[in-house]
Amino acid sequence: MIRIKRIVFIFLCLLLIVTGSCTSPPQTDVLPENKNGIKDDEILIGSSLALGGHAGYLGTQMLQGAMSYIYHINDMGGIHGRKIKLIALDDGYNPIQCLYNTQQLILEKKVFALFCYVGTPTTVKIIPLVNEAKIPLVGMFTGANRLRHPVNQYLINIRASYYKETQAAVDLIVKKKLNKVAVFYQYDEYGFDGLRGTEIALKRYGLIPVAKGSYVRGTLDVEAGLEKIIQSDAQAVVMIGTYDSCAKFINLARGRHFSPLFHNVSFVGSKELARRLGPNGEGVIVTQVVPPPNSNQLAEPLPGVKEYISLLSTSYPDSNPSFVGLEGYLNARILAEGLKRAGKNITRKKFIRAIESIDHYDLGIQNTLSFGKGDYQGLDNVYYTMIKKGELVLIK
Repeated sequence: MIRIKRIVFIFLCLLLIVTGSCTSPPQTDVLPENKNGIKDDEILIGSSLALGGHAGYLGTQMLQGAMSYIYHINDMGGIHGRKIKLIALDDGYNPIQCLYNTQQLILEKKVFALFCYVGTPTTVKIIPLVNEAKIPLVGMFTGANRLRHPVNQYLINIRASYYKETQAAVDLIVKKKLNKVAVFYQYDEYGFDGLRGTEIALKRYGLIPVAKGSYVRGTLDVEAGLEKIIQSDAQAVVMIGTYDSCAKFINLARGRHFSPLFHNVSFVGSKELARRLGPNGEGVIVTQVVPPPNSNQLAEPLPGVKEYISLLSTSYPDSNPSFVGLEGYLNARILAEGLKRAGKNITRKKFIRAIESIDHYDLGIQNTLSFGKGDYQGLDNVYYTMIKKGELVLIK
């Protein structure tokens, strides 16, 4: 019987996705008093993210950053006497696997909330499931516009959007008096979102991309896109991809003596990108949505960054701080704060109202975080970093 229900559930959700009838948030403001995942001594939280494959670095770093803070909270006694238990499933950055994992987490594991999903194509795929189950999804590692518009009370975004990042990139490019801008993007929801954001930003300056090159997610087939962009004589290239494909693109470009200003958005996984580029990474720009995870780059150490480094070294002594890991840590702090504010008799409705109550919350990273009723976007800051001698250096 359970198996039949699962098959029917998956069929219905796939039908909803195909027809698009469940991609918008529910019209009603009435939330169910659902206590799934809430036990006397435990709160079950579910996550589907890439822990292996070509995006495995991103999911692993995100999970380690989040778990560092969760372990800390649990060691302090948990929240209202309950420990947070995170069930993390590997989706390999595959949308269909993410859909299946999410269905498992909601129906079989009966988690209270979803957390720390990684990637645009994977996360947008589960919007119908989130809306159908009326379950909160907190802290996604994606800046996709579809997770922000239309506004959806179940989709709680912490990081700045790709539109913010691409606008910052174009502002910098134009300031450097470069007007021939190309776009290299992953051919899926993630890449399309970054492409749209770049086109919108360029239009404000009366510009359009001089060339567009793409590659298929999960491949390293960047040559055709590179050739098209080289032929355009682009002075700058905005890149919306993952570290492996973008590293190959830049390495091949350098080998052909094509060296425009390369820019990558934060999802690329900047630390791994820098490692793979080696000397070819010199001067590559990466926009970030959190401050540098190394306190020695800052004029004065930030409390939030210091705590992240300390907790990471305790929980994962063999792991080094990263931008992705710091983001995971911040996500966990907001999850914990929402659970705390929701009170002992927590429900999903109370949790979402608790998130809405967070205003000018100090995360120890200089810029505060705010939500509100009808506002589920927490941070908007974008930082510029540049690869210098293999390290990501903050620039102004």
